[in-house]
Amino acid sequence: MTCSAKGCRASAVWAHLWNNPKLHTTERRKVWLACDEHRESLGDFLSLRGFLRETVPVDEIPDGAG
Repeated sequence: MTCSAKGCRASAVWAHLWNNPKLHTTERRKVWLACDEHRESLGDFLSLRGFLRETVPVDEIPDGAG
């Protein structure tokens, strides 16, 4: 799996689980993948918008997220 940051080709080690409450149900989780370098910047982007729900290691992405 590859980091979701634009232009990054590094392997993802983190998964930001998020949802947009205006578009998604409360339990819905979308996933942005992040390498160590982009974990903070991608998480900050989602947090500023109130979308970030949790960050987990890639191997702990819940079934049904995506």
